[in-house]
Amino acid sequence: MTSTGDHPGGLRPSSPAFSDHAFVTLVTNADYALGARALARSVRLTKTSADIVVLHTGGVSADALAPLLAFGCRLIETDLLPLSDAFNERHARRNVHDKAPFTKGRKPAFHSPLDNFCKLRLWQLTEYARCVFIDADAVVLKNIDRLFRYPEFSAAPNVYESLADFHRLNSGVFVAEPATATFRAMLERLDTPEAFWPRTDQTFLQTFFPHWHGLPVTMNMLQYVWFNLPDLWDWSSIGVLHYQYEKPWEKDHHRAGQLQPLIDLWFAYLTGDDIPDIATLANPAPS
Repeated sequence: MTSTGDHPGGLRPSSPAFSDHAFVTLVTNADYALGARALARSVRLTKTSADIVVLHTGGVSADALAPLLAFGCRLIETDLLPLSDAFNERHARRNVHDKAPFTKGRKPAFHSPLDNFCKLRLWQLTEYARCVFIDADAVVLKNIDRLFRYPEFSAAPNVYESLADFHRLNSGVFVAEPATATFRAMLERLDTPEAFWPRTDQTFLQTFFPHWHGLPVTMNMLQYVWFNLPDLWDWSSIGVLHYQYEKPWEKDHHRAGQLQPLIDLWFAYLTGDDIPDIATLANPAPS
């Protein structure tokens, strides 16, 4: 495939698509552009033939995006969704964090909840038969092309503290089939009077796809599993490592001591220096 396709409003691709499958991420500021660099390198190292698509909003400079071109990323400038002023006010950072505070970890200052809804523009990428979305604060540790064979909508459970959380999905990794009709239906469902999605896109997607299919937890291994559920951690089986809550590039965050091996691994993927053989890494001490 070599054409850019006829994109609806809100998307401006910088280059054509070359595959009918894509790994997609979202970059909304310079911090997540940095995260996307480590992610893009990690995906390229898996030797996938799928495209790497970076949806980016106007809050990201060309300089911040430029390093992604070295990994052959397809950059697509993305407008914010056409949402009502009332919806935007309800989902402003101060309101989301006040009404639904994060009690298990700390979101960084650059986290903007409202921007998360731009993930839904993935369904406009109809030049692709199937997409795997991966948050920009993640790295891929081995080839995960098999995820393209999963149906829409597939996601891993939001497990990082208790196995009881298997009933909730985490939208940091999911499998979707782009379709204009689906995107339109999402917009109609999203911005209804008084609608409030406490975990933004994650809450919305679980509501929109109530019968979602489960991916293995190893396809979205949340970093807090390292110290909360160490018996669940097995380096050889992990496909995607997701740095939820505190980010590895934050200076001396309060979880850094507990997560140092994971932080070191992220920096290896960022720089390309001394990336270890994942199978040789030591698992955390059992609980």
